[in-house]
Amino acid sequence: MPHRKREVAVNVENLFGYNVIQYTLVSHVLTLGFAVMAAGLVYFLATRGSAAPRYQLASVLSAVVMVSAFFELWVLSERWRQAFTWNGTAYVQSDVLFSNGYRYMNWSIDVPVLLIQLLIVLGVTGRAFHRNWAMFVVGGLGMIYTGYAGQFYEVDRSAPYWIWGLVSTAFFLFLLVLVARVIFGSLARLPESARGLARAVWWLVLVSWLLYPGAYLMPAMWDSADGVVARQITYTVADITSKVIYGVLLSVIARKVSVAEGYAPAVEDDVARPRGGITAAAR
Repeated sequence: MPHRKREVAVNVENLFGYNVIQYTLVSHVLTLGFAVMAAGLVYFLATRGSAAPRYQLASVLSAVVMVSAFFELWVLSERWRQAFTWNGTAYVQSDVLFSNGYRYMNWSIDVPVLLIQLLIVLGVTGRAFHRNWAMFVVGGLGMIYTGYAGQFYEVDRSAPYWIWGLVSTAFFLFLLVLVARVIFGSLARLPESARGLARAVWWLVLVSWLLYPGAYLMPAMWDSADGVVARQITYTVADITSKVIYGVLLSVIARKVSVAEGYAPAVEDDVARPRGGITAAAR
């Protein structure tokens, strides 16, 4: 591979040719990603009224996340289509570069918003809300922008790739500790019916967020076209779980808290729900 190509590649996706299966898998998983975000947007807008007014902002913020992530994944899908052309035997690089940098720009919007939702649903208020909000924003943006800086060096895996990655990891660990402290410190305020879901949010955050550093390190672990496919699948699965499923869990917690507080629409909705089968299991 010519040295010049590695210099201009930006991300490892631009280093390889792809067979039909590899190219199509990435195209389809990116399409799945923005389709799920569109479905999530409809869900969060449609269910906003099932929670008390003080918690409805969380659903609105989930809708904001869905719009932001939809456009990011749609742009990535289009960029993937433009960056590679069929030469009769494989999809090879065109004069357009694919870039994962769009993901980082999206995350700089979504991560602070997602973490603010957590504070709203768990009933954190006053000075504690503002203190945690400030730490979430600073930690989240620090994690994202240092990772963004590092991904420019992933092709050759030079020193800045590892240094920025380590700095980003430090912010990442700080955020995980803060999320755990907020969730487990708020359990006593929640009704018994919502505590198990709050714990589930913690495990969802832990597992889904761990996918991101794995995808960041993928070029060092699996430097091939198959590694690119695995990375795009990993990133997209992480986005779906950490945004859509996370938001759904928070909306269910908000409804259960609203029921415990006697909010009439939530109580009526709760009474109207079937008690058996899959719905009861979700409860």
